[in-house]
Amino acid sequence: MDIDKDINARGDDSAAGPEPGAGSADRSKVPSGRAGAAPLIDFRLDPASGVPTYLQLVQQVEHALRLGYLKPGDQLPKVRDVVASLAINPNTVLKAYRDLEVKGLTEGRPGQGTFIRATLSQVALPELTALRRSLSGWLAAADGAGLDEDGIVALFASALRDFYERRSGPRAAASGETEGVA
Repeated sequence: MDIDKDINARGDDSAAGPEPGAGSADRSKVPSGRAGAAPLIDFRLDPASGVPTYLQLVQQVEHALRLGYLKPGDQLPKVRDVVASLAINPNTVLKAYRDLEVKGLTEGRPGQGTFIRATLSQVALPELTALRRSLSGWLAAADGAGLDEDGIVALFASALRDFYERRSGPRAAASGETEGVA
């Protein structure tokens, strides 16, 4: 998953290039509610993902928090702006914002909007930039080897799962799980 399709990064991310469909009638993103400021997050929907719409919004905010693009005090887009841009039900946006509030990540301020209250950022921005460059190189190599997007996702997911299984020890064998059975 390309985080640039989900999140408009704070700071310089010129390597991302223009978005497909930019400048067209793209109703899949919405800028933040700040007047005159560059948007901190652009919500996008993927109807083919099978993930509920409200959960897509929650996940995008969580990704932005983990990557340090959103920080405490930043304002999320107003509900009415998300509704107008994405053509979704206001209750869907309210459910996503409520979920973020229950998790302690945001707080609603009557008459003002929804603001980031806590962060999930684990790594400083310079380290993220270096990791992103390294990952971009790996993605270019995977593309050069002939993998399509689904193949890249499958390979990455498999390597990630193997990494965490090795890191946490042989718990699958101890619990009687069988490898390869879903």
